[in-house]
Amino acid sequence: MEFSHFLTAFLPDRERDASRIYADMVTQAQAADRVGYDAVSIPEHHLINILLVPSPLQMAVHLAPQTERIRLTTAVVVLPLHDPRILAGEIAQADMLCRGRLVVGVGRGAFPYEMGRLGVPIETSRDRFTETLEILGALLGREEVSWDGRHYAFEPLTVMPRPVRRVPFMIAAMAPEAIEASAARGFHIQTTPLGGSHAKLLEQVEAFRRGAERWDGPLRLALMRGVYAARDERDARRLLGLANEYYKRFDNVFAGGPGLVSGGMIEPLPRRQTLEELGENLVICPPAEMVERLQGYAEAGIDELILSSNFGQPVEETVEMMERFAAEVMPHLHGR
Repeated sequence: MEFSHFLTAFLPDRERDASRIYADMVTQAQAADRVGYDAVSIPEHHLINILLVPSPLQMAVHLAPQTERIRLTTAVVVLPLHDPRILAGEIAQADMLCRGRLVVGVGRGAFPYEMGRLGVPIETSRDRFTETLEILGALLGREEVSWDGRHYAFEPLTVMPRPVRRVPFMIAAMAPEAIEASAARGFHIQTTPLGGSHAKLLEQVEAFRRGAERWDGPLRLALMRGVYAARDERDARRLLGLANEYYKRFDNVFAGGPGLVSGGMIEPLPRRQTLEELGENLVICPPAEMVERLQGYAEAGIDELILSSNFGQPVEETVEMMERFAAEVMPHLHGR
């Protein structure tokens, strides 16, 4: 099993220096590169104070010269928000500037608040996502592409610069039926149960397996989970409390949430899930317990675990945790 560090970019309050968000992301990416992570994952979100990266490709390009070997993965580019004719060129350019370390994760969007205010209601995003993905494949794969579809129509054109390699794509999906269908079409998958149960996680893994069996070729499954290698039980309880505060905001803007946002700051709302239930589902614990729990992830067939470890704590604590994870957890799981 391989490991990716998720660059969450969380601004808990206005008192913090917003410019520090991206400096802290660089620090974490460099730490991931140094201690043995395989990748970093970069989100795309707009208009809100969590996952605060409006341009993941730009961030990947920024990180490339400051790291040496890790993959730079978007998690994810929200396709319905982008014109594929522009995005195709940006992907080709970013891959060159990232020296071939770019992996493009794409999705249809998950936050109704931002999608609606950007003119793409989430209820309509699936169809636009599908068409945009098809256009991207055509534009990156050949020259002189024309299109006559539901959302886009254009005369023959060639995207420049031309890609220097076939850039790897991953599709982000959470519903088991979407995971299975995407894998069956030959796409690598990014998924997450968020704060959901281990049983939900296994349903997603099984859906990937069913889809992959219908494709003639190797496919990868990357799964994101809240993971934090705590110093001890007391430290784990503290981080679980921070995670719960983070999810108070996430739940507000995620699908089904009311989307209460003022001045870009998401209102924290009471959660239906108890702190104890969240603790059972996330992997926030000392290293010895973490090894045992994550062995089950490896045995389930997860190729890459994306660790979401930022819940508002100082970056120094995050880097210390990454070093602890690399020294005390990773050796038991890397390569399994």
